Amino acid sequence: MAADTRLLIVDDDPGIRELTAEFLTTHGYIVDTAADGAAMRAALDRQSYALVVLDVMMPGEDGLTILRSLDRSSAPPVIILSVIGEEVDRIVGLEMGADDYLAKPANPRELLARIRSVLRRQAGPAAAEAVAARPLKRFAGWRLDPLGRLLFDPDGVAINLSDGELRLMMTLVDHPRRVLTRDFLLDHARGPNAEHFDRAIDVQISRLRRKLSRTDGNGGDDLIRTVRNEGYMFVADVEQR
Repeated sequence: MAADTRLLIVDDDPGIRELTAEFLTTHGYIVDTAADGAAMRAALDRQSYALVVLDVMMPGEDGLTILRSLDRSSAPPVIILSVIGEEVDRIVGLEMGADDYLAKPANPRELLARIRSVLRRQAGPAAAEAVAARPLKRFAGWRLDPLGRLLFDPDGVAINLSDGELRLMMTLVDHPRRVLTRDFLLDHARGPNAEHFDRAIDVQISRLRRKLSRTDGNGGDDLIRTVRNEGYMFVADVEQR
């Protein structure tokens, strides 16, 4: 799976669009939004997307009509959301080519899990085999691929990391079960010439913890422990194979 996995959220409610986009962004995805079918099609013409989250109940052209109009041979996978949640709507949506269906209001963590599941199915075994052939850093079910610059969660889904987050992740897994000061992390993750602001590393640690969190709410804080007045410790055992 590409390191720059891009999603498109289509919903006529601006609040839902932005909240959903913000949540998915904190979990490593690049997220665009569209308010209706016309904006969605314009976005699909401009950009390639790994997946579309499409609301059914929209004024004018509804989500099922939009879904029916898509060329399923070339369009990205689609998860449809509906406030109705009736079984017949779910069946109709899936028969029209949707890859999954979720009733609104959707729990953001359940939506995240559904997205990861669909993307994992789309990636297929070939991508997993290519990564498995390289030596990986493994910890607590996660896999870090330094050569491919990818982080995979325990379900095998690629988690997007910025360059700074990747360097910080590498520094942590290269020094497990050791207290690392903020200066040490700044030197190794950002370079010796970087300006030393403690807050900068704290913010990056916070972002990395969010991306290491699981859909059950566990993960990030369990893996990266704050050591009061000293720094941080990566507490998982790390092996390379």
